[in-house]
Amino acid sequence: MPLLDHSHNPLTDPIRVRAALNSLGLRPAKGMGQNFLIDPEPLKLALAAAEVTPDDVVVEIGPGLGVLTWELLKAAGTVICVELDRRLAARLLVEFASDRLTLVENDVLNVAPSAMLAAANLPADTPYKLVANIPYAITSPLLRHFLEGDAPPEVMVVLMQWEVAQRITAKPGSLSILAHSVQLYATAEIVAKVPSRSFLPPPAVDSALVLLRRRPQPAVATPPDVLFKVIRAGFMQARKKLSNSLCSGLAGQGYPKEQVMAAMATAGVDPNLRAEVLTLDRWAAIAAALGMG
Repeated sequence: MPLLDHSHNPLTDPIRVRAALNSLGLRPAKGMGQNFLIDPEPLKLALAAAEVTPDDVVVEIGPGLGVLTWELLKAAGTVICVELDRRLAARLLVEFASDRLTLVENDVLNVAPSAMLAAANLPADTPYKLVANIPYAITSPLLRHFLEGDAPPEVMVVLMQWEVAQRITAKPGSLSILAHSVQLYATAEIVAKVPSRSFLPPPAVDSALVLLRRRPQPAVATPPDVLFKVIRAGFMQARKKLSNSLCSGLAGQGYPKEQVMAAMATAGVDPNLRAEVLTLDRWAAIAAALGMG
């Protein structure tokens, strides 16, 4: 029976998943983040968080055997899957024979978002959502690939390591370069914690579903390359006060300590604070006070 003819998702059955992997001669590769989701609850939560409707175009990264693909084809209008593993890609085309499914066999980081849409004969300005259980090893570059790409999604619901999810959704006091690189372009919130037992094989850590909603424009107007020069400088010695960390970090860029201290004063930033406390608007104010960009 074709997978889509089942009334319930058959790929949440561990026995069926093991049989499918054996038929492909495939042993889950840790380096490719191949942990197969077998818990139906995170699937339901992901589609609900993304508010997937029959009018939606949805991009999925790393579909694997297709457990999420099955749910997306039931709920969305068009599904575009990007899969690197040739064996899994070939199986998806057989198991999910649908004119609403487009498969791109490639490394997602080598394919521009607009090219994914083009593969489904869609223009680059087509609104779409990204819903995916992403390979954990490429979480940060993958998020940047889409958020900074030529055709960013309106909404992203992604399954990632719990610790990374906490960093991405952090508030002042726990901020990081990663948090700023995401929050510049999107709001971020944790939808649910997903235990390691929800996967086959179980990873060493728990996971989280994270909802990212693209901002109409970046949170601050400072050019990103300029903004992150200042942010990276401040985080070079993250546990030290800004009077030490930021001054030291910017010294190599030709800004003497006196100028940096004056810029912090102009920006209304206490030099006794640490980098993890500063919000994007404060970093932007420092950059402006330094005359950068």
